[in-house]
Amino acid sequence: MNTVEAIRLALQSLWANKLRSVLTLLGIVIGVAAVIAVVTFVNGINGYVAEKIFNLGADVFIISKSPNVITDVDQFLEARTRKDIDLDDYRAISEACTECKVIGAAIGTANGTIKYNEESSSDSIIRGWTPSMAPIYDLDIVMGRVLTDADMENTSSVAIIGHDILDNLMPGTDPIGKDIRVNGQTYTVIGVGKKEGKTLGQSRDNWVIIPITSWFKQFGTHNSLRIWAKAYDVGSPLEAAEDQARVILRARRHDAPGKPDSFETETNQNFLSIWASLSSTFFIVMIAITSIALVVGGIVIMNIMLVSVTERTREIGIRKAMGARRTDVLKQFLFEAGIMAMIGGVVGILAGISVAKVVTLSIGMPSAIRLWSVLAALFISTSVGVFFGVYPARKAAKLDPIAALRFEL
Repeated sequence: MNTVEAIRLALQSLWANKLRSVLTLLGIVIGVAAVIAVVTFVNGINGYVAEKIFNLGADVFIISKSPNVITDVDQFLEARTRKDIDLDDYRAISEACTECKVIGAAIGTANGTIKYNEESSSDSIIRGWTPSMAPIYDLDIVMGRVLTDADMENTSSVAIIGHDILDNLMPGTDPIGKDIRVNGQTYTVIGVGKKEGKTLGQSRDNWVIIPITSWFKQFGTHNSLRIWAKAYDVGSPLEAAEDQARVILRARRHDAPGKPDSFETETNQNFLSIWASLSSTFFIVMIAITSIALVVGGIVIMNIMLVSVTERTREIGIRKAMGARRTDVLKQFLFEAGIMAMIGGVVGILAGISVAKVVTLSIGMPSAIRLWSVLAALFISTSVGVFFGVYPARKAAKLDPIAALRFEL
């Protein structure tokens, strides 16, 4: 029996028992669909995190009182005892860090309320920025202008708004020059940021930026800010700028020689490495859980193939009597199990991709399909079918032709 003949016989057998074949494939379909969906979401979120959330640029670092990502209780408690980073620290680094190309400072608060006439928006992020933050953060202004040094020095009541504020509070209106109320304080709109869309159902355009001095005036000075610095280039220039800023701040905060910094210095690579560690753990756990469905599907395939061998005992006896070898019978049943699992894999891949796309369209969760994941799922599903089909196939191949011909169901 050649390979083409084995495939033809396997497909004929599956088609002859369509309902049984469909029910047999459910475990493989569910397992593959779950694996594809998980891989698609993990790939999408990894790309989104790298591109949008931690997209500081390879030449940017942040100095803050505590880490952006805290991984244990001791780290959290130690960070709470540290001295706040203030505007004087920012000014000192701005004046003395010759390796830094641009230096900015930022602070923010969530759950802000923005009002314009009778309309209001809640849960808005209120950011206090120095004017130099715009080029570091790559802020795109589609209307109006950015903050200036004069706005910061004069503690001006001016604001740049996100696109949600414009769409929800001021539709069809030229917002430039209009007054809005930010947590009860009046600010004049001077600019509108570019629309960024949603992720995980949360808008990235519901924010207001005001001068950092105005932020401190409204919300108080007992808050630690973050210093953002941009080096002249990546690699060694970034390390030199980071080291110089650390030395300046250690001297100001009187950190003893040999003692760790009383602040955190983080780069894009720091954030991405932490995220990669977290996402890889999540990925492994989820794959392990979803693989249970594949194992269950494989066991079902083995049971159904054993039933098929019993039902077709006389057929096997006739084939052997006509000259079929053990390898021919083995090949026939292995191909049948493998093709069954492969079809289940194809259906599972389509189902997993469909689920991922529906979720992406519904709540904005990032997803990304990778060719390697599709090929891997197809290979794994086929391998599961072949692996669990070995025992039934060997049982069929070992049947004695005389005994098989006498067999009665």
